[in-house]
Amino acid sequence: MTIETAAPRPTTHRIHFAWVVATVAFLALVGAAAFRAAPSVLIEPLHEDFGWSRASISAAVSINLVLYGLTAPFAAALMERFGMRTVVTAALGLVAAGSGLTVFMTATWQLILLWGVLVGLGTGSMALAFVATVTDRWFVARRGLVTGILTAASAAGQLVFLPVLALLAEKYNWQAVALTVAFASLAVVPLVMLFLRERPEDVGTVPYGAGPDHRPAEPSTGNAGLRALRVLAAAARTRVFWLLAGTFAICGASTNGLVGTHFVPAAHDHGMPMTAAASLLAVIGIFDVVGTIASGWFTDRFDARRLLGIYYLLRGISLLVLPLLFANTVHPPMIAFIVFYGLDWVATVPPTVALCRRHFGPDAPIVFGWVLASHQIGAGLVAFLAGLVRDRLGGYDAAFYVAGALCAVAAFMALAIGRDPATPAERTDSRA
Repeated sequence: MTIETAAPRPTTHRIHFAWVVATVAFLALVGAAAFRAAPSVLIEPLHEDFGWSRASISAAVSINLVLYGLTAPFAAALMERFGMRTVVTAALGLVAAGSGLTVFMTATWQLILLWGVLVGLGTGSMALAFVATVTDRWFVARRGLVTGILTAASAAGQLVFLPVLALLAEKYNWQAVALTVAFASLAVVPLVMLFLRERPEDVGTVPYGAGPDHRPAEPSTGNAGLRALRVLAAAARTRVFWLLAGTFAICGASTNGLVGTHFVPAAHDHGMPMTAAASLLAVIGIFDVVGTIASGWFTDRFDARRLLGIYYLLRGISLLVLPLLFANTVHPPMIAFIVFYGLDWVATVPPTVALCRRHFGPDAPIVFGWVLASHQIGAGLVAFLAGLVRDRLGGYDAAFYVAGALCAVAAFMALAIGRDPATPAERTDSRA
């Protein structure tokens, strides 16, 4: 008699385990996002304490942002090879070590090594490629919405930590900020170890929204680094990849690189207290959560290309207006900017992930990792250049104007992406 092994069937539990995994992923991303809030409130304290130039401090931030992006595609491949839980745990440990050890530094090269290299590798291993991996493995339905929610985790981290970090820097010192970031990263590790599961079949179910006839994809067993490079080589032969990479580079330049790193110092230049400026950036985080989740909902229903075009155009207009709004106090026009810009901050992520999935099929998480690398290269370049502009010109206005113009270019690039998926040859699965 032949015994057939049935495919895993959906559990009858009221809450699908995919939502447990998504919750743990959200919390892990929040813990890693603590560092994302730190540079904007530490540039001035480090400048005053050590006498380092803003360009030198921004260089460490730039290296962090670039490594954050370049690590992402390899991390996505490593998650396929060794599992999400192993990679995420190691990443949180790197963030904690890189931030905590800064209390012993005495030179800029140490800042670059710790802030730039260690934290860059750690946060890059938990970048948005992690989001794409979770959604691809655990969800069939509601992918856009879940992508939006997990993307908003970085904003939630900023929202939770930024005012606290600014207060610590003002009342105590920058060392208290560094130790708080290290503790926040380590605090998430037990949750990851206990509740993060690799694939639905590990708990006897199928992805959320999949039918009982669902068959799981075969896990990758090859070299993770070679797979990431192989996927890049295939994607780089397509026009869509370069358009997505170009728009996302401008996205990173105009968000993490410019506003995320230099908004607080720019506002402080106009006499605004650092805690007030940090609170405004945290409010951006509140509306970022709303905007990103809404963008995920829109992405499930509307043309992702047109959504990107609208997002980039509106962002560019807001950045052109921003230099006119800085003052020594918070006033209604600045609040209006904060709300508007917050809604748009990372609303670009769900439609970008959707376009990667549409055009590159099973390779989408790794392709998105490379697209994210371009995002962080743009962010890193502008983080440094904006600091240089401030040192040379005495203000940030020129940086905001250039970023606004670049966003208009990104809007046209997004609309130039073809409606149809790439050819089958261009979507070859590179799992071997």
